[in-house]
Amino acid sequence: MSNGLAYFKEVYDTVPGWVQKMQDYNPKMLDTYTAIRGEAFSEGALSRKEKDVLIASMNAARLYPRSMVYHTKGAIDHGLTISELAEYFLVAYLYNGTASLRTSLEAFSYALQLKGTAVEQPQKDLETIEEVIQTIVKWMGDEDTRFIEETLECIKSGNKKEIQEKILGEGRVSTRLKHINMVGNFIIELKGKDAVPWIEKAREAGVLETDLADLGFICILTAGIPTWFELSDSLKLTNQ
Repeated sequence: MSNGLAYFKEVYDTVPGWVQKMQDYNPKMLDTYTAIRGEAFSEGALSRKEKDVLIASMNAARLYPRSMVYHTKGAIDHGLTISELAEYFLVAYLYNGTASLRTSLEAFSYALQLKGTAVEQPQKDLETIEEVIQTIVKWMGDEDTRFIEETLECIKSGNKKEIQEKILGEGRVSTRLKHINMVGNFIIELKGKDAVPWIEKAREAGVLETDLADLGFICILTAGIPTWFELSDSLKLTNQ
């Protein structure tokens, strides 16, 4: 087995079809991609767990379940808790509404499965944010659901400022990481100009340039090189 195939076998317990096809058509390309991925996911300003869950949340935000599920597994394998996962997916909701949190249900149920808990899928399509959050709370069982239930009460109030402050506030996940998540939501959709105000808010919340650079590296892995163009426009040079 090539190094690239072995790497993905270790990460996912199996070799995904897209990896095998890259190996079949261009083994050097797979080796190059694997090296870039390995470097992007090495421990740095952001931990491996944080990098995986950030990608999972960002992909929920852009309604892309495939990458979301892969990286949910990575985050769980590196120690992410179910309560933390719920808070990250609320950041996806803050960015793109009910559709994002609804999309996250696939990863959420998979995460519980990985932890040995089977969940009952809804019998009907979930249309409202209340239905989606109530489903998550039900699935969480004995896990700490206070943050997500309090968030639902804020959402019911309709006060956008309070909703934002609640979701981005300190919980099982820090305000710093939530702001990094919000920046990433814009970057992977190539909305660098829209990300600028959030980058400033992130800096105010304690996010460092090294954090933003690490975010940019993992964005490359999930949405391509143009994401680095979008983020690097706002990234300060190291000698500044």
